[in-house]
Amino acid sequence: MKVNPEIFKSYDIRGIYPKDLNEDVARAFGRGYATLIQGENPGKKLTIVVGNDMRISSPSVTKALIEGLIASGVDVVHVGMVTTPTFYFAVGFYGYDGGVQVSASHNPKEWNGFKIVRAKAAPISGETGIQKIREIIEKEDYVTSNRTGKLSERANVVEEAVKEMQKDYDISKIKPFTIVVDAANSVGALDVEAMFKALPCKIIKLNFKLDGTFPVHEADPLKEENLKLVQEAVLEHNADLGISPDGDGDRYFFVDNKGELVRQEILRGIMAQIALEEHPGETVCYDIRPGRITRDMIEEAGGRAVVTPVGHSLIKGVMIKENAVFGGESSGHYFYRYPFGTFESPIALVTKFLIYLSQQNKSFSEVLKPYKKYVHSGEINSEVSDVKNKIEEIKKAYDDGNQNYLDGVTVEYDDWWFNVRGSNTEPKIRLNLEAKTKELMEEKRDEVLGLIRK
Repeated sequence: MKVNPEIFKSYDIRGIYPKDLNEDVARAFGRGYATLIQGENPGKKLTIVVGNDMRISSPSVTKALIEGLIASGVDVVHVGMVTTPTFYFAVGFYGYDGGVQVSASHNPKEWNGFKIVRAKAAPISGETGIQKIREIIEKEDYVTSNRTGKLSERANVVEEAVKEMQKDYDISKIKPFTIVVDAANSVGALDVEAMFKALPCKIIKLNFKLDGTFPVHEADPLKEENLKLVQEAVLEHNADLGISPDGDGDRYFFVDNKGELVRQEILRGIMAQIALEEHPGETVCYDIRPGRITRDMIEEAGGRAVVTPVGHSLIKGVMIKENAVFGGESSGHYFYRYPFGTFESPIALVTKFLIYLSQQNKSFSEVLKPYKKYVHSGEINSEVSDVKNKIEEIKKAYDDGNQNYLDGVTVEYDDWWFNVRGSNTEPKIRLNLEAKTKELMEEKRDEVLGLIRK
């Protein structure tokens, strides 16, 4: 079957509906995924979880995907409309053999896609299965089965996830905070509704009506313009903080009581210290994009800091290998280790954080102040004609610094450091640079950008 190979990304499958990803592609993908999983589990009767988001095309794409799966002889448990973290929980907690979540995450309304996992919600990336599925579909080299799989449904998974994720915490310690949440009309609203049911907080809800056309703004909190509503509402209501999940609820951005965006490397450091208090001396993973405060805070708490490449599936892979207790990515993914899997858990993230904030007897902005030690450029993208050659140029230009090639090139000096890496899908280079002063950050940012854009 001919399928646009561009939809098979490094971490998931994503394309525009119906041009690149439609019901026929979904049906074929179900067969391709089933072929991969059955090949890895010969002779075993498999049960696969399917979940979906609220996009307009998701019901028909999900139906076709399930048809492809059961035609290949695997049983399917449909957990309905859920966030990606709730889907991961279902795969791991109930002990299923893998799963497919129908979602295009934070992409605009025209898109749809699949996030795929093995047992224990272990991620499948481009190198560990996505490209293999593409080959299976292109060659139509599907497994043949003498049985048709059975379809069943499982309800109330998010309620069970809340029960499991909050069971070890004394939520009575949480103060009656006022919290603004902008759900961007996406499935993140479902997790927020469920996790706050038992918490003594006042929630001011923005855009909680599920709508796959995203009528107010894109569900991508990485873009500053999509945070304006939550920032303004925090100030208007004199709230203690604001929260903005992304389109499939696996990335969370926080806003402090002054309406300012909380830098992920600081929030990640706080959450790492909380995890290390529960699990002293264990390992914490974080991606290589500059955020030195994270490393400082992990080491200050007696933990072992392990740097990973960028990408949620890659970080989870390293976490599993290193048996890390917690991990965080600069784009807002926060991962926890459970006996049944390692994956994003916003329920745990928010619950633990609110207990922590309640114990500080300070405002959120006051808690953050000591950690604002470094000045960050933000991620800056530049189009280049040859990513590989440009990165080689940068390596040579800064060969007097301490270099690391884990993901692109990272160069460290005493008072400034940066990472440059190529995009997985476009002819672009991404720069993240950090320094000990604003002046030095701006000087070095412009210097490195001048070389990139030369």
